Amino acid sequence: MEIGKLKNLGVLDISNNLLSGELPSSLGSCESLEFLHMQGNFFLGHIPSSMKELRGIRDLDLSRNNLSGNIPQFFERLGNLENLNLSFNQFWGAVPTGGVFKNGSVTSVAGNTRLCGGIANLRLPVCMSNESKGGWLSRRMRLIIPLVSGFTLLGLAMVLSFFLLRKKRKESELNTFGNSVLQVSYATLLKATDGFSSANLIGLGAFGSVYKGILAEDSVTVAVKVFNMLHRGASKSFISEYEALRNIRHRNLVKILTACSSIDFSGNDFKALVYEFMDGGSLAEWLHPSSGNEEVTEAPKLLSLVQRLDIAIDVASALDYLHNQCETPIVHCDLKPSNVLLDKELTAHVSDFGLARFLSEPTNNVSINQSSSIGIRGSVGYAAPEYGMGSEVSTYGDVYSFGILLLEMFTGKRPTDHMFSDGLNLHNYVKTTLPERVSQISESLVLQEGTANVTEARSQLSVTAQKIEECLTLIFGIGIACSAESSTNRKDISDAATELHSIRGNLLG
Repeated sequence: MEIGKLKNLGVLDISNNLLSGELPSSLGSCESLEFLHMQGNFFLGHIPSSMKELRGIRDLDLSRNNLSGNIPQFFERLGNLENLNLSFNQFWGAVPTGGVFKNGSVTSVAGNTRLCGGIANLRLPVCMSNESKGGWLSRRMRLIIPLVSGFTLLGLAMVLSFFLLRKKRKESELNTFGNSVLQVSYATLLKATDGFSSANLIGLGAFGSVYKGILAEDSVTVAVKVFNMLHRGASKSFISEYEALRNIRHRNLVKILTACSSIDFSGNDFKALVYEFMDGGSLAEWLHPSSGNEEVTEAPKLLSLVQRLDIAIDVASALDYLHNQCETPIVHCDLKPSNVLLDKELTAHVSDFGLARFLSEPTNNVSINQSSSIGIRGSVGYAAPEYGMGSEVSTYGDVYSFGILLLEMFTGKRPTDHMFSDGLNLHNYVKTTLPERVSQISESLVLQEGTANVTEARSQLSVTAQKIEECLTLIFGIGIACSAESSTNRKDISDAATELHSIRGNLLG
């Protein structure tokens, strides 16, 4: 609402974001506003009457939202208005014909299916008049009633067939999920997240937003991933993630509870996935707490050497399951710290399968993906170098991402750090310093607190700094082997998991 205090604001462009709610009535107080672009958001409700005070407005774009109601008549009286775009909303009723509406080339109302009237250039249907003659109406009704009856019967048959088919599909999906599935609707998710409020927003991704929610009936805390259907590829990402997770189970994979594919109250497509809520937040928030959300967990953002090693083993185990133990191998394609979630016990769960791919054949070799051969295959710094040259996805790509993740966990440096330029990257940075300078490249936290934190729970035996450095050398060696530039030279993920288990055993004696 504070936007109204900007009396001298001339241009406001907040287009193509994820903004929602009603348009603030205080906009009318922006007396100097000439250009107002709010298109491509999720605004709803009526256009506030206060906007009639925008006497100097020249360019107004409210397209691609969920605004509704009649188009206000006061737009006709805004003499400076040169361009008005109200397309693709939910407006209804008659379109004004005065002022800016006289010129069809500067006014757009396309995509509002319940509008009528306006100038001829808009090609809208004529608004129905209430002054129709009784005889004319009678003749029309004699023609319409049989047609309506026929279409009604046909429509009922189609609806019945649709629901029978839908019920059959849903029963099949329920059998796939098992008895633990939660059945939810759009209205249920809306209530659980308090209207998808910003207070419950816990993450933003390439294809949507993640909200914390509480399902009222069972008081179950969940994470709701809502896909931004305006984003190109969001629908495919929804299907990929759902298909990848619905039939697999592993303690180190995030657990999907159900999927919601419906329409919202404005008639727009709505797709969401519902997951178990992870109290510990993401690994990225622990590795780089200064840039994360400090309120995700009450625990301090501090990971000991053993905790980091346990998380690395969890991630390696999850990849080993996806690559070697599923009936059809699955490639994650976007492994990075923000896609590794931690529960209360700091057990790691690999998440976000929006870019996941099924390999056409059960092999670790580079494989053609039948569903998609072009597109993003990971995030900058974590994506395998061969992907940048057009190679198809393979399990080797995930191994590369895991190697970079492992090096980041124990050096504290992101692969996108400013220090990595002119041919220097995280892989080379670590490789050229082993084994002599392990203490210099290691996360200072690991070495400084290693002796205090790395203890066997039963015997309370402390670990010497020398033993810690030996273990770090081996861990860095695995990270380097996994992130080799050539895919054929990379370590197999099952071998990496086995070696990390061995290192942990040796560390704790």
